[in-house]
Amino acid sequence: MIKKNLRQVFLDIETTGMNKYGCIYLNHKIIEIGIIETINRKYTGRYIHYYLYPQRSIESSAYKIHGISESFLSNKPTFKDIYKEIFNFIKNSEIIVHNSNFDISFLDYEFFLLNIGINKIKTFSTITDTLFIARKLFPGKKNNLDALCARYKITNINRNFHSALLDAKILMKLYMYMTSIQKEINFSRNYIKKIKIPKNFFKYYKKPLKIIFATKKENQTHLEYMKKIIK
Repeated sequence: MIKKNLRQVFLDIETTGMNKYGCIYLNHKIIEIGIIETINRKYTGRYIHYYLYPQRSIESSAYKIHGISESFLSNKPTFKDIYKEIFNFIKNSEIIVHNSNFDISFLDYEFFLLNIGINKIKTFSTITDTLFIARKLFPGKKNNLDALCARYKITNINRNFHSALLDAKILMKLYMYMTSIQKEINFSRNYIKKIKIPKNFFKYYKKPLKIIFATKKENQTHLEYMKKIIK
């Protein structure tokens, strides 16, 4: 049963990188954010997409993933410029994200830096991690977006680089597949027709079948026909 007016937002980000210890809190920033809205599992057409000026350099390893350059971001807004729109779009919603430890932690850090009292997204929205869902459905298998797209036969063309908005759209499709429920059809006994079996059915069924062999003429005709096929 789908909850009435269920609002879900699908979120993805790209960043300046991560440090060698894998801690995303040290100085790294969000440079792209894409969020898509659905209500009752249907895309509403509403979305948010921003490229952001991080006020710091982008690591080469991160650039190889998303292809977003520092020069491209030089005239883009900062997170401080657009945080209210982000906050209003995601609050009181179910936020669906692939690997929440990464994306949500980055957002928490960005809000924390603003020092406006918004520290933890989980305090005003619920978070659903599709990576956790995928690992339950496909234990021991690769479960990144590309692997899941291949598994569900979702075409993700034009994805030479990661893109926050494109990945949010892909995530929306994947989530719909992963959470679809196949309903069981229960047939009533009233619809089952009773088949009447003749009394002497089993009497004839037990008799051995009569074997009819081909005649000499039929065999000769068959051989001639096969010769024509070979030619």
